[in-house]
Amino acid sequence: MAPAMRPLASANLLAHISLTGRRTFATSRPSIVTSRARGAPRPTFYKTALRQSIRRASTEDVAKPETVAKAKHGGFGILRWTWRLTYLSALGGIAYLGYGIYIMRHPADQPNPDPSKKTLVILGTGWGAVSLLKKLDTENYNVIVVSPRNYFLFTPLLPSCTTGTIEHRSIMEPIRNFLRHKKAAVKFYEAEATKIDYQKKVVYINDDSEIKGDISSTEVSFDMLVVGVGAENATFGIPGVREHGLFLKEVGDAQRIRKRIMDCCETATFKDQNPDEIKRLLHMVVVGGGPTGVEFAGELQDFFNDDLRKWIPDIKENFHVTLVEALPNVLPMFSKQLIEYTEKTFKEETITIRTKTMVKNVTDKYIEAESTGPDGKKILERIPFGLLVWATGNALRPVVKDLMMQIPAQKDSRRGLAVNEYLVVKGTENIWAVGDCAVANYAPTAQVAAQEGAFLARLFNQMAKTEQVELELNQLSEAQESAPNKAARDQVFAEIKELQKRLRRVKQMGPFEYSHQGSLAYIGSEKAVADISWLTGNLATGGTLTYFFWRSAYLSMCFSSKWPFPPSVLSVCLLLEGFS
Repeated sequence: MAPAMRPLASANLLAHISLTGRRTFATSRPSIVTSRARGAPRPTFYKTALRQSIRRASTEDVAKPETVAKAKHGGFGILRWTWRLTYLSALGGIAYLGYGIYIMRHPADQPNPDPSKKTLVILGTGWGAVSLLKKLDTENYNVIVVSPRNYFLFTPLLPSCTTGTIEHRSIMEPIRNFLRHKKAAVKFYEAEATKIDYQKKVVYINDDSEIKGDISSTEVSFDMLVVGVGAENATFGIPGVREHGLFLKEVGDAQRIRKRIMDCCETATFKDQNPDEIKRLLHMVVVGGGPTGVEFAGELQDFFNDDLRKWIPDIKENFHVTLVEALPNVLPMFSKQLIEYTEKTFKEETITIRTKTMVKNVTDKYIEAESTGPDGKKILERIPFGLLVWATGNALRPVVKDLMMQIPAQKDSRRGLAVNEYLVVKGTENIWAVGDCAVANYAPTAQVAAQEGAFLARLFNQMAKTEQVELELNQLSEAQESAPNKAARDQVFAEIKELQKRLRRVKQMGPFEYSHQGSLAYIGSEKAVADISWLTGNLATGGTLTYFFWRSAYLSMCFSSKWPFPPSVLSVCLLLEGFS
């Protein structure tokens, strides 16, 4: 009976093979061969099943590459559509950027000033004034800007202009450029404000430019006045500073410093020059251990290491930079960790730091300075110099002093115009002050001035809305009195209640609060220090990576609409330049 059952078992096996395909058939083949070797009979249906199994396996082998091809085709399709979307997005971004540049190059017509609106006069084009102008809705006022400088200067990068690291035109933004893009026209007069008459509400201005017309002095009336004239360099009454020192506040200062550096180097290499005179000419002294003085000292040492010693090899043994500071350490607004890092970096760069040293007198060839010795005694010494850069202290401008004398509430103020929590000059109702000329219990920095200007813009915009709502309330009050029936009076009363709610919301504006974002300073050798506000504390860092952060942070804020690319692209380009 066993041999008779063998064909049936083989048939079942072949049926299983035909159902599972070629891979099962190949696996089961040894058992089939074994059955045949034993001499088992092979019926006709065995051959038929075998042919069907082979035919089905061959069909599957032909279909499988097609399935794989379809799968590959689907994958490539996704990639192709992704590329198309990316390409279209790039084209859209370029078109949007081009449209923005076109709008900036071709601004729309501005409506003329409305005589019925209040006249807002802004003195200055510094950080506070420009921040105010950029955020102010000029349709609400007749705005007049008065400044002897018809451009905004990005002062944090001014030390880099002294050595040619950055071209001075790159940190200058024409005032008329962004005033032209305001909603309503803004008048600008390039003139110096010589006097403010608080009682008459008049500002007297004078044209101090080299080119003058028939009229170079006039007056400008105001309803509201913002004083943002900044401060001038403080000499602390030390004789000889203005005559023999150079300051670092304006573009012209940076250009004079660069010329003086090159003159000192060329004069030091003059034929038969005295060795002592060579040392004096090549000794560069910087007075002031704040960010400006520290950054200039670092930039100057970089200029020597990167260029001057290669151009003029004869000076490399005598060129030296000294930083003089009256306080116990430099960068007093930074943390102790960063102060020590700065002093260590300056020591590596061979920059001498003279702390606790006060300048008493300045001549054309040396400064007389008083320092404290190790034993605590005062020592008066002479420090020869070829270049003296005075980068310390602010003093009041004459126009601010004169205004303070007119206001009794300002008699006790010494450092500037005392203001309240809304930046209103104390003792006045329609005068505000921002920047270095105002005393608001904050450090006189560009960051403070910019936030003050933005605050005033919000305040003035809210004041205009308030006046508009109050005008509408007066009109509705009159309409309610003349309403013909109760239904009309109730409707007007409902509108009055709604406007009163809106008025309360508009008036809910708090006082000015300064938000410190951090401090940055370049210290040379492509290193910088940063003391940044982070969550509830400060993040103190220094080094090369901080330098690239410093450069990116400043350059991303310093851009012109004349450039055909956004500031982020500019930052990347200039950062890459730093690697070269």
